[in-house]
Amino acid sequence: MKKLDEEEIERFVNFLKKGKPLPEDYKTLLFETKKEYELIYAGKEREEDILADTMAVPLQKIKTFRNGKDEESWTNMLIFGDNLQVLKTLLQMKQEGRLKNADGTPGVRLVYIDPPFATRQEFRGSQDQKAYQDKIAGAKFLEFLRKRLVFLRELLADDGSIYVHLDYRKSHYIKSLLDEIYGENHFMNEVIWKRADSHNDPSRFGIIDDRLLIYKRSERVVFNRAYKSYSDKYLNSFYTYIEPNTGRRYRLDHFTKPKGSVGYFYDYKDRKPPQNGWRCPIDTMIEWDKQGLLVVRGKRIYKKRYLDEQEGSLVYSIWDDISGQIGKEYLNYPTQKPEGIIRRIVEASSNPGDLVLDCFAGSGTTLAVAEKLGRRWIGVDCGKLAIYTMQKRLLNILESKKIENPKKKYGKPCKPFALYNAGLYDYRMIKELPWDQYREFALKLFQCRNEKHEISKIELDGYLGSDSVLVFNYQKHKDAVMDRGFIDDLHKYLSDKIGRRFFIIAPAASVLFLEDYIDKGKTKYYVLRIPYSIIEEIHNQGFNKIRQPASEMDVNDTVDAVGFDFIQTPKVECKYFISEKKGQLEIGKGSKECAIKIEKFESKVISRKPLHFANLETLSMVMFDYDFNGEVFDLDEVFYAEDLKKNEFEVRFAADKIQNQIMIIYMDIFGNEKREMKTLKDFKK
Repeated sequence: MKKLDEEEIERFVNFLKKGKPLPEDYKTLLFETKKEYELIYAGKEREEDILADTMAVPLQKIKTFRNGKDEESWTNMLIFGDNLQVLKTLLQMKQEGRLKNADGTPGVRLVYIDPPFATRQEFRGSQDQKAYQDKIAGAKFLEFLRKRLVFLRELLADDGSIYVHLDYRKSHYIKSLLDEIYGENHFMNEVIWKRADSHNDPSRFGIIDDRLLIYKRSERVVFNRAYKSYSDKYLNSFYTYIEPNTGRRYRLDHFTKPKGSVGYFYDYKDRKPPQNGWRCPIDTMIEWDKQGLLVVRGKRIYKKRYLDEQEGSLVYSIWDDISGQIGKEYLNYPTQKPEGIIRRIVEASSNPGDLVLDCFAGSGTTLAVAEKLGRRWIGVDCGKLAIYTMQKRLLNILESKKIENPKKKYGKPCKPFALYNAGLYDYRMIKELPWDQYREFALKLFQCRNEKHEISKIELDGYLGSDSVLVFNYQKHKDAVMDRGFIDDLHKYLSDKIGRRFFIIAPAASVLFLEDYIDKGKTKYYVLRIPYSIIEEIHNQGFNKIRQPASEMDVNDTVDAVGFDFIQTPKVECKYFISEKKGQLEIGKGSKECAIKIEKFESKVISRKPLHFANLETLSMVMFDYDFNGEVFDLDEVFYAEDLKKNEFEVRFAADKIQNQIMIIYMDIFGNEKREMKTLKDFKK
């Protein structure tokens, strides 16, 4: 059933009280018309309600990374936050004409997602069954993913497509949901990816595959025919050779005319052909010989055919030519995918300049491949570890390998990209914004429409639903505060010209009363404080924070955050010292170690109901950049709280890892950070 607003409920009750029949329009409001068939489960919402009720959150730009040369109008986006709220914001950007492909087409051309229930255990070994623990199960997970699939459909360009990467556990349920959301007639393929060749589970048939479900937005779709390269097909073939100086693989073609006898080698410079003649003009052979393309084997002459220049064979729905091994791409991030499989997806379903979106971005393979293939990209993740992993990967992409030739470096810096916060904000940065930007941010924060208007010569800033909103200008009135007298004065001018509700957005420090609203006559004057974790009167769902993992097995946990919060730096007290090498949590081979003993870690949580945590209870992880350049944190190592707890919250690393200065980030489970910059001198002997 659709959620009715107060006016609809009041109208409905009046009909019942008067004994009148309900109007026809209430049939669709109160009773859903079922589809011919669909997947039914507890908690399933209407698509209309998902799109309408999901809270959009403004994007707070933290930093833009540029190489100093690229002046493109589009800047790629890396976003930290709950992806559902971010998708609502991106949809608004599409509707405003700010989300485009290079050809001007609105929307996203390609979506690739590998959601949490696709988590594999290969990075732990099959004997550790507890490694696979998704915290949202069954129907709750299905609705979690369905909400995001609904928004992704709306974000797609008319000729766009989506790839959903799954394993055997839930793919049958997700296929049913995708048929409902995108239409069974828009189902393109189920691809089976053979990611491994062996298994070590003797109790059943070995599971060595993943599934990709592919859907298009409409009847027309961007799709480029994909080919298996001969380089992959003949990788270990007896009939291919490797050129020592280039590393390129090639086959050999002998020179004889079709259906002719085998041609023997004669000195082609003396123009003595074999019995059945050469396969090409002698001048061509002379040119090939100069290029080093001719090879003599015994009495026969051959021409090299490089496999990377061959188109290859068509790709079908079983992909058995791309290894699941990560190799040199490995970033020590669970469930990382090889660039080869993402390359095939991006090349098949997008063109250079097209926009590619991954809202479960993880280690950033989709973003890195899109970057190398000249696509625009947007990556979203709710994990700070993922964000720092992707930031490092993109900033160091110049040193990574070419997709088409892994023996060579990519050799190009990344194009400009911006890092955004969505749902967890740095309030100091917000307060430093120029007034117009602050005002716009404040309105978006509380889902208000930015529409200036006047009532009784008082300039108002927008609407929340049909009710007027005033953004309190603390910058213009630096000494002014909002007390009950302020509300009294406002009511004198507005009392008979506004409805039952009026909203004021103001900094919490400027408000001198504790109530969320003050009654004046028929009107409630609501105060939306910044910063504030929850406004219960507006958000019926309540507030859920983004949670950061305390162990490696929790890195891919699902998150369903609601609302917004503000960064509150944790209180951290540590001892820094030098010691002899210890057996636990050691890194490196030096005889001396730097040690950090975390003695106190306390989070500051803004909440209407006081939350109390024991010392060290809210620690999520400690991250290191061992050679901090003074500007950008370049993640080198991470220690999870669960592991640190076993070692009495002591971190150790080889002293020779510190080149100049290190950056240490102590992070709590809510994503708040305490940063410390240290040199070797700070570690006492």
